[in-house]
Amino acid sequence: MTGYTMLRNGGAGNGGQTCMLRWSNRIRLTWLSFTLFVILVFFPLIAHYYLTTLDEADEAGKRIFGPRAGSELCEVKHVLDLCRIRESVSEELLQLEAKRQELNSEIAKLNLKIEACKKSIENAKQDLLQLKNVISQTEHSYKELMAQNQPKLSLPIRLLPEKDDAGLPPPKVIRGCRLHNCFDYSRCPLTSGFPVYVYDSDQFVLGSHLDPLVKQAFQATARANVYVTENADIACLYVILVGEMQEPVVLRPAELEKQLYSLPHWRRDGHNHVIINLSRKSDTQNLLYNVSTGRAMVAQSTFYAVQYRPGFDLVVSPLVHAMSEPNFMEIPPQVPVKRKYLFTFQGEKIESLRSSLQEARSFEEEMEGDPPADYDDRIIATLKAVQDSKLDQVLVEFTCKNQPKPSLPTEWALCGEREDRLELLKLSTFALIITPGDPRLVISSGCATRLFEALEVGAVPVVLGEQVQLPYQDMLQWNEAALVVPKPRVTEVHFLLRSLSDSDLLAMRRQGRFLWETYFSTADSIFNTVLAMIRTRIQIPAAPIREEAAAEIPHRSGKAAGTDPNMADNGDLDLGPVETEPPYASPKYLRNFTLTVTDFHRSWNSAPGPFHLFPHTPFDPVLPSEAKFLGSGTGFRPIGGGAGGSGKEFQAALGGNVPREQFTVVMLTYEREEVLMNSLERLNGLPYLNKVVVVWNSPKLPSEDLLWPDIGVPIMVVRTEKNSLNNRFLPWNEIETEAILSIDDDAHLRHDEIMFGFRVWREARDRIVGFPGRYHAWDIPHQSWLYNSNYSCELSMVLTGAAFFHKYYAYLYSYVMPQAIRDMVDEYINCEDIAMNFLVSHITRKPPIKVTSRWTFRCPGCPQALSHDDSHFHERHKCINFFVKVYGYMPLLYTQFRVDSVLFKTRLPHDKTKCFKFI
Repeated sequence: MTGYTMLRNGGAGNGGQTCMLRWSNRIRLTWLSFTLFVILVFFPLIAHYYLTTLDEADEAGKRIFGPRAGSELCEVKHVLDLCRIRESVSEELLQLEAKRQELNSEIAKLNLKIEACKKSIENAKQDLLQLKNVISQTEHSYKELMAQNQPKLSLPIRLLPEKDDAGLPPPKVIRGCRLHNCFDYSRCPLTSGFPVYVYDSDQFVLGSHLDPLVKQAFQATARANVYVTENADIACLYVILVGEMQEPVVLRPAELEKQLYSLPHWRRDGHNHVIINLSRKSDTQNLLYNVSTGRAMVAQSTFYAVQYRPGFDLVVSPLVHAMSEPNFMEIPPQVPVKRKYLFTFQGEKIESLRSSLQEARSFEEEMEGDPPADYDDRIIATLKAVQDSKLDQVLVEFTCKNQPKPSLPTEWALCGEREDRLELLKLSTFALIITPGDPRLVISSGCATRLFEALEVGAVPVVLGEQVQLPYQDMLQWNEAALVVPKPRVTEVHFLLRSLSDSDLLAMRRQGRFLWETYFSTADSIFNTVLAMIRTRIQIPAAPIREEAAAEIPHRSGKAAGTDPNMADNGDLDLGPVETEPPYASPKYLRNFTLTVTDFHRSWNSAPGPFHLFPHTPFDPVLPSEAKFLGSGTGFRPIGGGAGGSGKEFQAALGGNVPREQFTVVMLTYEREEVLMNSLERLNGLPYLNKVVVVWNSPKLPSEDLLWPDIGVPIMVVRTEKNSLNNRFLPWNEIETEAILSIDDDAHLRHDEIMFGFRVWREARDRIVGFPGRYHAWDIPHQSWLYNSNYSCELSMVLTGAAFFHKYYAYLYSYVMPQAIRDMVDEYINCEDIAMNFLVSHITRKPPIKVTSRWTFRCPGCPQALSHDDSHFHERHKCINFFVKVYGYMPLLYTQFRVDSVLFKTRLPHDKTKCFKFI
């Protein structure tokens, strides 16, 4: 307000001066800005106008600022370099343009080719589709022709006879009973499965008189038998136990006959019945003598000629081990072959004993004719002469030191207790068995007991008397395990025994051990053998052996499995045609209904051959025919000229006579998920792989988030009941192929190695074929066997951590091999591979086959396994020595044989290298 008043009043004072100063400054700035604007704007315009006017002069040479020609610019020194650069760039641009046009032309041609290829592919697809249709039609036509020529038979309708059916008319003479006139086949169709009904002895008066041990053992084995049924209406066979009786029970023939005829399913004549009389002692009564058994079969250890019906009745072994298994530790080894005594005999002949043969009259009023010649005096004189000659150490005693066991007339009574007799037989190479002097006595329990004890301890039986009926004689070939010599040849016995070679003697001892274990040793083996004999006689196939039901562990799959180039690289080895078909099983076993006809004796006597059909463990239908199983697979090959030689034809069939076959990988694992997944991935793309069965041996299930690899074939994860290495060899029902590749979860094998091993196995189907070889050795200082894994020039075992074997051996290992071996494997958590090698060598009498030069197969970087423990080898030493005791001898066989490709490490000319890919 003050300043405004002062200006209004004339602007006197300092305020007026300040205002004038500000006004003059503003004028100066405005003038300066205007001057600069004129200079910066108008001066360039004027200059531009002036210069433009000068360039419009008529004389072109006087232009100063106008554009000049290129040649004139090049004359300028500092522009010369730029000109050269421009010319070079121009030339390169021209070249690039030419190349671009050339590439465009090639692209156009390639596009035309692509279109042509697409059309060709479409045409090929159409042709392939047509070919598939033709193949499908051809296969359909082939199946129709096969169906016309070999029609598939339907199972026959089973006809059951009426409950009160009287059956066949009675034979004129009861002694003339045979299967064709005393057995009712209508109750036993081929498809019946051979049902057997066993009477409960406790429900009858007869059962109260039975020996408690015999009755208990019989009932236990009947309950566990696969053929026994509780439905009597559908039964093919009816079994009743009548002995052995308790002492001093004496059952009269009339009373026993009355009880038999009162059985609810006897049907007036007892057809399809089996009366079993088991003996535990050498003086067991012949209960069924003078008893009319009708059409019922009789199975016992003592028979007179008047009551024995050949081909109908059965001679069985005595029941020595009623409720106990044989102790393998007490059984002497089968080697050395020669023992202290060449042969031994202890017995006493008692003529004064009375028996049922002397007391009673038979239903034929005794036998007629003159009494037979008695060679016993000559036998005594000859054997004493051999003993006195001291050419060989023998022991014969014709008088017992103690009271002899009761026996039948003309029979040589046993001396001493069983333990004393066994100790003497353990020192005997041969055991003499003198049959009763009365030929009317076909077999006695005393002779059967001598035979049982000789086989048990490995003394080869020498039976003097060819008229004797040995147990199961119509099925077993006793000449492979015993010597049967007529009594008149007693003077030649010494010469015969001396002439046997050690190899023959060992073979007979081994066969005798097999017969004893399979058909004599326990109540279970005796009962199963009786049923197997009858079933074989009436030609009914055995029931399928059971398989282990696989309890699958659910798991997630879908992880894409990569292919390790080191695993899939086959080098120069061509694997042959890679199959694109889905997994398929091995052919089914189709000979079940004809096996009992074609292989009658082989199935009972081929032990310890590779394919024995145990009566209590018959084959499963999935197993192959025996001819196929035994075949070497080489087939016919031309000798002079023609096709062949390059290996291509052989390679196309992978070896063997079966062109289409696959194998199953069985992999045992225990809580090593990462190692397992890596091993499974390495199987990706492996040809001829049917499936992978992972045996999960841990009680802890796999991780829920574990993603399993997709390798193109099914992966079956099987849960086990317990952690046992024996689970590796269980015959799982998921294994549908004959070939099994047992492999550890840390095994590291290439595809070509696996395929080569598979090819070799197909030519040796009864052997173990694998990669890591081991051998056994005799420790001289400690007199025991050792396990050795060092590099050597020979081997006797192939570890099953990477080996092929037939599924047949999985059945034998799990169900037939002595339980003591499997128990030791569980005890040590070790030695299952040694046990399998023992089993196969014992059955086949052949060593395993090693393929390739591979000695180890562990993957690099994997965690250490149990085999790296210091105690691992000590346990394997113990296992080998224990297994030898169980088998009675060392079944392992040495070999220096190794299989490689035909042209392995062979230098070939350049023009012959194609041959190698077919080997």
